[in-house]
Amino acid sequence: MCRWLAYSGTPVPLDELLYRADNSLIDQSMHSKLGAEPTNGDGFGVGWYSPDIPSGEPALFRCPGPAWNDANLRELSHSVCSPLFLAHVRASTGTPVQQTNCHPFRYKRWLWLHNGAIRRFSIVKRDLVLAVDPSLYKYIAGSTDSELMFYLALTFGLEDEPVPAVERMVGFVEEVGHRYGVPYPVQLTIATSDGALVWGFRYSSEGDSRSLFFSADVSTLRAMYPQNPVLYRVSDETRIIVSEPLSELQGAWLPVPESSYGIVQPGADELSSFKPRPPH
Repeated sequence: MCRWLAYSGTPVPLDELLYRADNSLIDQSMHSKLGAEPTNGDGFGVGWYSPDIPSGEPALFRCPGPAWNDANLRELSHSVCSPLFLAHVRASTGTPVQQTNCHPFRYKRWLWLHNGAIRRFSIVKRDLVLAVDPSLYKYIAGSTDSELMFYLALTFGLEDEPVPAVERMVGFVEEVGHRYGVPYPVQLTIATSDGALVWGFRYSSEGDSRSLFFSADVSTLRAMYPQNPVLYRVSDETRIIVSEPLSELQGAWLPVPESSYGIVQPGADELSSFKPRPPH
């Protein structure tokens, strides 16, 4: 499937996590340790927020080639510094390898990326597409289940109440899947952001979701590793959500529980159970 990360905190160059971490996202694109397959070479993308962008909308760079040999990504990630960014390396589950199918997906201030699948997508796709709000449909540029999930979540209120909107989206996909005899319609980990907060979700219909971790509290890690200089370059508010750990630092990465969501926000972050609900 795919590997991804979401970063929020002290502004850092993108390459700090994309390239320079011990188990960086670029390393994971070549030999993932926890993914459904070791290679994620069917495209990549990164979306980042910057106070220098007056509109507040994120910038986006996506490419259908493998991340590990893209010179433009290396150059950009070395030059761009951001307090909040989402990055993704793709392993296609059947839809074409093309730029419009690369994550993250963007709508106004929102970014969205996904690992997993809607099972038997070709069978249920028509019913799902018809549920997208007509005012949003024209913005769908690709053919993935991931992008369609984004626009269904927007249809169900993502901009106003993100968690209930994603719960309604998943509930609707499961409802349609069951109608077509799909026993376990949804497999997902998702990150989405409006430029201020980051939401992460881990869920699957069968209760056996893809891996997802969040970084431990920075102040706790400083106490555990007082000689680590990296921990003194970032604020206590810094948090990373990842498909798999970026290092083997003991205690640095905590698993997101099954059927859960988390919110990275100023002050105390939130971790709660995720329960799909019917959209009606």
